[in-house]
Amino acid sequence: MMKFHWWQSLPWLPWRVVCFVNAADEVPDSLPRKGAVIVGTEKHPKWLAFDCPCRRRHRIMLNLDVHRRPRWKVLGRSRLTVHPSVDSLVEDVRCHYFLRNGKVEWT
Repeated sequence: MMKFHWWQSLPWLPWRVVCFVNAADEVPDSLPRKGAVIVGTEKHPKWLAFDCPCRRRHRIMLNLDVHRRPRWKVLGRSRLTVHPSVDSLVEDVRCHYFLRNGKVEWT
């Protein structure tokens, strides 16, 4: 079980990558606030996992594998940028936003 330090959940920290894991089932159930996990390696990332910034905080898994579609691109680790936007529909609730330079921009 992966443990995170208390200071990693401070509200003023930007969205960032907090760790890498080898497989999707190794992504911790509990992530720090504004923390994301990359499944795979830095050279060959497969997935980006994080909790949605909406009040429901459902888990988002974005494909980063260049051989699968659709796929997203991650720029920056300490100030996360994800391209294109994140568009999630769960239980008839839509969450659509950009993660740019460690901040959420709702659309």
